[in-house]
Amino acid sequence: MMCYVVECKEKKTGMRRALKVLHDSPKARREVDLHWTGSGCMHIVEIIDAYDNTYGGKRCLLVVMECMDGGELFQRIQDNREGAFTERQAAEIMHSICVAVRYLHDTNIAHRDIKPENLLYTTTEPNAILKLTDFGFAKQTLNHMDTLQTPCYTPYYVAPEVLGPEKYDKSCDIWSLGVVMYILLCGFPPFYSNHGLAISPGMKKRIRLGQYDFPEPEWSNVSSDAKNLIRGMLSVDPAKRLTIQQVMASPWIRQYTQVPQTPLYTDSVLRDTNEAWAEVQDEMTRSLATMRVDYDQVQIKSLEQSNNSLLNKRRNKVGA
Repeated sequence: MMCYVVECKEKKTGMRRALKVLHDSPKARREVDLHWTGSGCMHIVEIIDAYDNTYGGKRCLLVVMECMDGGELFQRIQDNREGAFTERQAAEIMHSICVAVRYLHDTNIAHRDIKPENLLYTTTEPNAILKLTDFGFAKQTLNHMDTLQTPCYTPYYVAPEVLGPEKYDKSCDIWSLGVVMYILLCGFPPFYSNHGLAISPGMKKRIRLGQYDFPEPEWSNVSSDAKNLIRGMLSVDPAKRLTIQQVMASPWIRQYTQVPQTPLYTDSVLRDTNEAWAEVQDEMTRSLATMRVDYDQVQIKSLEQSNNSLLNKRRNKVGA
């Protein structure tokens, strides 16, 4: 699918903009519609305008957005040399991201791709605003009928959380917030390979089981409020995972200006592990992919078409 971003300028004002070019398709139009709905929030990248056009003989969508000159969230923290990154700064960043997610969830939109490279700053200035972007995986559930678009598993075996896309998708966003918050507070992800690999079966198992800890010295001075909030967001059971309203009601987010200014290891760890950061981002992308289902790309597999041996045995027994 064609998708790239180039810089452009407004003729009238000379203001720099970002131009996203998408191959015209129902999925691309959904992305633009949902992003446009979300861009009313100050912590979501604003869409200025959108056009349909032809490029190279193919229909495409041209999406004009505000230019985000401040770069990615963790790159900014890594580049900072003005004193240690603090827990209060982490809380302020999380508050900004949560405002964006609450705005989306209040309109029944699940972003489904909250990860470090989709969190950008408006400028390089200290007062820059952090914003969420890239709605390529976003999904809206407006009524119970949307939950009937079931992925292609035989209904006997599908996990309960997959059958309810509204709860499933929204809780996926909360899991992502938990991972981002964990990295903000220490500089490394909660789930990682013990063998230094970008991906390993053992790490995937730890993600599914929610096996992570708060090792010293990086977590020694981090507040219990922060750790408890992470525990609530990284619950493996979506039904027990916090909602965005519960996250924002937590003292650590709600009263972020009162969070202790404890110096963290985050910036130094990010600098020391700079070469491994691409692998961390890749792993988060892979993990997100296992937690979301693109309901528009799959079709339900009927029981009549299933060739499952256990099901065939059951059929034969019933027919006997």
